[in-house]
Amino acid sequence: MNPFKIFIVEDDEWYAEILAYHLSLNPDYVVETFHSANDFLNNLHRRPSLITLDYSLPDMSGNDLLKKVKAQYPEIPIVIISGQEDISTAVKLLKEGAYDYIVKDDDAKERIWNTVMHARENLNLKDEITYLKEEIGKKYEFSNIIKGNSPAIKQIFALMEKAAKTNITVSVSGETGTGKELVAKAIHYNSPRAKKSFVAVNVAAIPKELIESELFGHEKGAFTGAAARRIGKFEEAQGGTIFLDEIGEMDLNMQSKLLRVLQEREVTRVGSNAVTKIDVRLIVATHKDLAEEVRKKNFREDLYYRLLGLPIKVPPLRQRGNDIILLAKFFVDDFARENKLGKISLSAEAQKKLIKYPFPGNVRELRAIMELSTVMANDGVVEEDHINFNSATTMSDIMMEETTLKEYTSRIIKHFLQKYDNNVLLVAEKLDIGKSTIYRMLKDEEL
Repeated sequence: MNPFKIFIVEDDEWYAEILAYHLSLNPDYVVETFHSANDFLNNLHRRPSLITLDYSLPDMSGNDLLKKVKAQYPEIPIVIISGQEDISTAVKLLKEGAYDYIVKDDDAKERIWNTVMHARENLNLKDEITYLKEEIGKKYEFSNIIKGNSPAIKQIFALMEKAAKTNITVSVSGETGTGKELVAKAIHYNSPRAKKSFVAVNVAAIPKELIESELFGHEKGAFTGAAARRIGKFEEAQGGTIFLDEIGEMDLNMQSKLLRVLQEREVTRVGSNAVTKIDVRLIVATHKDLAEEVRKKNFREDLYYRLLGLPIKVPPLRQRGNDIILLAKFFVDDFARENKLGKISLSAEAQKKLIKYPFPGNVRELRAIMELSTVMANDGVVEEDHINFNSATTMSDIMMEETTLKEYTSRIIKHFLQKYDNNVLLVAEKLDIGKSTIYRMLKDEEL
């Protein structure tokens, strides 16, 4: 820990030495004294941790000196020490940014000791908060939050980097389980708003009669059950980012209210006429095709264009190639470390089995599968039979995305191979195709 450096600015040399001796009783404090404003200012670049400042210096008033220090280093706490008990002067100096105002009397030394101790505790707390926020930022670096080297993921990284540099609204789309909220968090924690709040709201999880209150807040008595005033999620995210997940589930009436908030940059709590200006960055996400929802009249066209901003489509896991193996190994290592299971690896056969599976539940499903397989592993190796696919994959899941006939055929055969435990003969019989077709597709790694 760096020493806590205190500068004492006091023209009374005897009092300065007494004060320095008293504070130096704490071995963590490094104390220096200065007997004039000019001498002190010439050393200010050394950035003390705290300053005690005599209000009546011969070459500059305490008020002027306080302003000079605060202009250069606003974070340094300054304790004013004065021979006069003047309430109006004390109030003025505290408004100007002084940490405390202490009168030179019999109790002054103890009061200064306690004030310095409290100031140091506050500075340590601020340092800790800053450190934790920096660690959060590191945690959400793009390559830390989204694992993968596939071209699709590299393209996502490029878009996220562009999004993080501006305040443009971002619309994240993709199938359930692909990690849309992680993308939103990564953008926030790599943006200038990183030190402010990230507030996530799952629109689909909130009853439609409560969503206005949830987003915009309400006043006491605004409706039955509103026992106290409550600020909404938009106010909670002030200066930061609000993430509206599953925005496609919002009803049309609420869509019009959201549109007004985005246009006016202000909210009105339910039961109030007062408006509150907001400064938030908006990121939305959906697994639906919003353009199609607009065509179906389920989503407002004007809101759609307001939300579109910078679109980021997160690819499904089945389109990410060897990222499946990279993620699988990461989940195995992470689970094994958390549960103190030692080093666990994936066999070649297990990796082949993973690559062939379509993962309708995407990354979320892969994590669950790998955690279970890690528990089932013997002798530190996850084998093919340790990997069990118990997804509720349906033919509608397989057909939910427009693609080529060849890709549909591949997905259907994969589905039935998983369903019938890779029994090629049985699958050929069920689908009424030649077994040689399946063997050829397996050989050519089309399955």
